[in-house]
Amino acid sequence: MNKYQRTAISLAAAQAALLCSGLAMAQTPAAPAAAASAPVQKVETVVVSGRRAALESAQRIKQNSDEIVDSIVADDIGKLPDQSVTEVLQRIVGVTIDRTMARSDPEHYSVEGSSVNIRGLTYVRSEVNGRDTFSANGGRALNFEDVPPELLAGVDVYKNPMATQIEGSIGGLVNLRTALPFDYNGFKGSVTAVGKYNDLTGKWSPSASGLLANSWNTDIGKVGMLLSLAHSNSRTRNDKWQIEPYYKIDGTHWVPKGAQWREENFDRDRNGLYGALQWKKNDIESSLTYFQSKYQMRWDENALFSSANPWNLVIGSDAKYNANNVFVSGTLTQPADGGVNFGADTRYMKRNSKTRDLGWNLKWRASDKWSFSTDLQIVKSDTTGFDSTVATGLLMPKEVLDLTGSTPRVVFDAGDLAALQNKANYYWAFTMEHLDRSRAEQKAWRADAKFNFDHAVLQDLSFGVRLTERDATTMKTVPDYNWAAITQTWQRGWDISDVAYLSDPRFNAPVTLHEFKNFFGGQQVSPIYVPHVSLAQNYPQSYQQIHEYHDIRCQEFTAANGWGSGCAKWAPASFGTNPAGTNEQKERTQAAYAQLRFDFTDSGTPVDGNVGLRAVRTDMRASGFTVFNYNPGITPQPGQTVGGVPVPVIASFASPMAAQQDYINVLPSLNLRFKASDALQFRAAVAKGVSRPDFSDMQAYTSMELTTTKHTEGNTLIIDAVNLTGSATGNPLLKPVKSTQIDLTAEWYFSKNGSLTLAVFNKQLSDIIVRQSATTVLRDAAGNPLNFTVTSPVNGSKGHARGFELAFQRYLDMLPGWMSGIGVQANYTYVASKTKPYNPVLSPFCASNTLDAVNLNLNINGCDTDGRTFGDLPLTNLSKNAYNLALLYDYGPLSARVAYSWRGKHLQAVNANGTRGTDGRLADGTSVAYALPTWSDDYGQVDAGLNYRFSDKFSLSVEAQNLNNAQARQLMQQNIGMMTRAINYNGRRYSVTASYSF
Repeated sequence: MNKYQRTAISLAAAQAALLCSGLAMAQTPAAPAAAASAPVQKVETVVVSGRRAALESAQRIKQNSDEIVDSIVADDIGKLPDQSVTEVLQRIVGVTIDRTMARSDPEHYSVEGSSVNIRGLTYVRSEVNGRDTFSANGGRALNFEDVPPELLAGVDVYKNPMATQIEGSIGGLVNLRTALPFDYNGFKGSVTAVGKYNDLTGKWSPSASGLLANSWNTDIGKVGMLLSLAHSNSRTRNDKWQIEPYYKIDGTHWVPKGAQWREENFDRDRNGLYGALQWKKNDIESSLTYFQSKYQMRWDENALFSSANPWNLVIGSDAKYNANNVFVSGTLTQPADGGVNFGADTRYMKRNSKTRDLGWNLKWRASDKWSFSTDLQIVKSDTTGFDSTVATGLLMPKEVLDLTGSTPRVVFDAGDLAALQNKANYYWAFTMEHLDRSRAEQKAWRADAKFNFDHAVLQDLSFGVRLTERDATTMKTVPDYNWAAITQTWQRGWDISDVAYLSDPRFNAPVTLHEFKNFFGGQQVSPIYVPHVSLAQNYPQSYQQIHEYHDIRCQEFTAANGWGSGCAKWAPASFGTNPAGTNEQKERTQAAYAQLRFDFTDSGTPVDGNVGLRAVRTDMRASGFTVFNYNPGITPQPGQTVGGVPVPVIASFASPMAAQQDYINVLPSLNLRFKASDALQFRAAVAKGVSRPDFSDMQAYTSMELTTTKHTEGNTLIIDAVNLTGSATGNPLLKPVKSTQIDLTAEWYFSKNGSLTLAVFNKQLSDIIVRQSATTVLRDAAGNPLNFTVTSPVNGSKGHARGFELAFQRYLDMLPGWMSGIGVQANYTYVASKTKPYNPVLSPFCASNTLDAVNLNLNINGCDTDGRTFGDLPLTNLSKNAYNLALLYDYGPLSARVAYSWRGKHLQAVNANGTRGTDGRLADGTSVAYALPTWSDDYGQVDAGLNYRFSDKFSLSVEAQNLNNAQARQLMQQNIGMMTRAINYNGRRYSVTASYSF
């Protein structure tokens, strides 16, 4: 346990002791009433504001809700307590955030966090003001990093579904709330200016937001208008030490093939616009809202990384090992390759995203019993991304590793440092490009009615319908990330005469000597020569230029051997021309619901709640291709005969695919609340839920191939076997993941801002999406059926996520004077999960040399570099334990907070970039692919804020993130233990905010 965690637990214990004494005081019987003749004292009215008011508001929402919900409310106009929506969400009990750039790429860190999990599950739906919304990224939820928190009035997280809610949130629902004009009494305005500082980059970045709202009583009714604008720039940096996977390279000792360092710079501009019109006259009211978020991001990386062949490494005599024969320090050399091979890269990535949400609502209270509403919404979202890497390479005489400290180190002596800073030692190594473009649009209409009963038990009956149409198109390069060698050391002697050294004037593309300034806040690492960023930006022209260096070296080689011109030219990845890179989806839904609210309180039983049923029909359409490639590879030499098994003949083809399906889900729900007293209540909820598959899992594209396994005996080419394989990028016939869930709560609200709550939950999951093989039949030229084994996503597993949440909050109002401003918040979440495939795929060893989806054992269970399988892995992104602690102060004009957020170790991915490869080996020397499951280790971060209100109109605040300078550790699972894969360091962040209201 690290020292920050011990400190937090000690603080919690001290607070608990204090609070228990305070609660005892709060329960002391009230003093007798004063005699009638006693003088009347003037009672001072206390106006509650700041975080205390926000806490009270959030507690009222939780206590009075018809279902289980937790909220965070802005303590002033557009002022949530954190710098991003994800950071806000992590404070809510049961919610954790991911700190990776993308769930599919855990190698790259996100300082502010990127996505959320609710009760350990990723099946999270998002709304803005109760309307479904999303980002165009192949998924179904909103990228919360796209949303300016300055536009929001609050965030609600719903934990269990009701019939009135839109379906699709097994894990939970995140509703982002904005203000409406009538929320203010007449004219209201505010402006906020923020300066943000990152101590690792040493740079400031500005943010600003403003709001204007007004309402008028006119002859046509009450009219209101609101406009809110927000702009923010965020600059963060992440420094990283990484260790490569460990190999049993000498049959006894486990040694990593190297270590490396990286610097990642993130620069984001985010612009938000929110406008609202509101009108009300008598029993009719209407609103029109427009929400727009624009997100522009640039991300740069420079790194020195190991490119060594692990099986050619030689361990020095100075090497030291732990008790398990695992390398901890020493010298590595690679004489067979002329030195230890390193790469030095420049990576440039940019993304532009835009989401627009237009909504219109009309409500009519027709009578005391009947009310009606209708709602129309149009959401449009699009995103474009470009990711480009260009790298140089170099050979070093040796690599000295020291893995004994808290961070791994590569130790270079004076000769090594001179070599690293000698431009002549570098050569042009490789390029890699990726492009993507996504567009999604949804039209939604709903109509609702409510009938109020004049009855002692029956309260009201709500019913309605909702219709949607969503179109989504995602396009990406093929190959997805197109790695292409320029000149590599392993190409020598068969493709090129030598690598293209930077010292050769023919290979003079621009490079930069990059200095890793202030690395890890003060560590010293050597400068390295990396490609100039223009080479990564100016794709494809710059790529064409530097790949010509390969052609020059190749032509030298072929000319020297008299082979003529046989050099393969570089070609960019296809984009928009190969159907394998295009995913087109159309989804239509028709939903109807009815929900009855009841209350038995007047009948002598303090129980209320609702029971409902929601039925939804989903109609899916997907367009794509089925592709077959006939590739037997049989090219006998002159005079050579062919024998062995016969090879069937099937002509290669590509045929359009139009897939469609429809299904109906019936989703009952029951919510009960028992009010033992005004302060103590209990809830029980039972419901069925669904979460539709992401569009990225539903691409209609299947590729099949016929290949052969063969060998030569004398003058005969022997065909040993015919291989009939294939894979589907997606499965357009996927069904939703289903859940039957039970929730129980006990809630004690002992003051306006004080509560102690316990929630127990059990989510039984079925039809979890996994990859699995199935048989597809094609017929050969003679009409004979051939069975191809095709791997695709399927609804192939069941499981559960169960646990409990404990939350406490209050201000110590019973204390005198300034001490009454002290408050505390604390919550803890425990989640346990397990999955069970319908058709398990598990063998002790991996036997394939491919990382593709067809290697099911590797993709599901993970494999070590010696081929051994792991298996028994939990759900990804699920931490068993997570908690938050916050010490609050709110008295007079001063408001302050110190908050600690912690989540436990969790599995990030099984087959992820950086910890997978095809150079593993079984004990008998057979080559095998490996994929090491990557885990995020325990992580806790301290944030703080101080706000002072100089007047009712003007306030100034100072905030800090990551005050404890926490370092995020990533682990890679191997049979020798959980080994450190990476250490991430991003320093402290500060902000100064000035707010003026009028």
